[in-house]
Amino acid sequence: MTQIAQPSPTAAPSFRRSPAIEVSGLVRTFQAGQKTIRAVDGVDLQVESGSIYALLGPNGAGKTTTISILTTLIPPTSGLARVAGYDVVKDAAQVRRIIGATFQETVVDKNLSGRDALDTHGRLYHLPKALIKSRIEELTRLVELEDAIDRPTKTYSGGMKRRLELARGLMTAPQVLFLDEPTQGLDPQNRDRIWTYIRQLRAEQGLTILLTTHYMEEAEQLADRVGIIDAGRIVQSGTPAELIGALGEDVVTILGDGNTPNFLESLRQQSYVDWASQYVSAAAEVEGTGEIAAATVQIGLREQAGKFLRPIVELAEGAGFKIADFSIKRPSLNDVFLKYTGRRLRD
Repeated sequence: MTQIAQPSPTAAPSFRRSPAIEVSGLVRTFQAGQKTIRAVDGVDLQVESGSIYALLGPNGAGKTTTISILTTLIPPTSGLARVAGYDVVKDAAQVRRIIGATFQETVVDKNLSGRDALDTHGRLYHLPKALIKSRIEELTRLVELEDAIDRPTKTYSGGMKRRLELARGLMTAPQVLFLDEPTQGLDPQNRDRIWTYIRQLRAEQGLTILLTTHYMEEAEQLADRVGIIDAGRIVQSGTPAELIGALGEDVVTILGDGNTPNFLESLRQQSYVDWASQYVSAAAEVEGTGEIAAATVQIGLREQAGKFLRPIVELAEGAGFKIADFSIKRPSLNDVFLKYTGRRLRD
């Protein structure tokens, strides 16, 4: 694999402490007419040096706002945030020198070549010409753009633009890299390549990475730790294995219709049920009846599902819920999200 050169002594100061990212009581509010919106509502998190932390949540949960604060693009309303020991408000200039970032929207000038885009970024950070040249060559090989680096970026595919932006984020040899939805909109092949680059950076350079994502598999495959964020708050965190292991043995998914609230209440009273949630899958609640025309119920069981299927069917019949189909599987990070937020990831 391509070895990326270490930063020069003038490129960035070394870490002053661990963890690499510290956030405590972080709040950010916005005004929408007469209404105050709390986009970030008391976030606490720590990211250890050399680790990958995934912030997982739906649109509007506060992921991008949190990254925008940590990269000094917007100030917090209150709370504390440090990157490599530097306060993002008091020491914003120092923070900018030691971080790299890519954001949801590509911001590459379509009339520049890939080489020109990287060269411009290096010059903006006052890197020596020789260092800019060598790093362009190194990073071009890393993200596999050798055949396209001198073409205008308007000819690049979406995946190529993402890879170029990753290279640009690495031009200054950052100590901490922020990736906001790094594989959004990419096909599986390009997504897999981005994952490979991220793993390589951590393994070879000890780079600390905080990424946001909608993709359960991405968080599960890449992250040392995951924070699930919803409505501006971290609702659960831990390693993927810890979060999944806490859900018990099996998850039963049931599709049906009828009195879903009664069925859920009956399930939650059973000693073998760890948790039970539902979401509407086809139609809205039938007005005035409390019934759902079509719903999916998910049940987390403390033991393997086999011996509990008949009792579950009997509970459904007694609650007035008609089962159309069901499946059994081992828990996943998606089930973790459902347990702690009560709904699947959504736009």
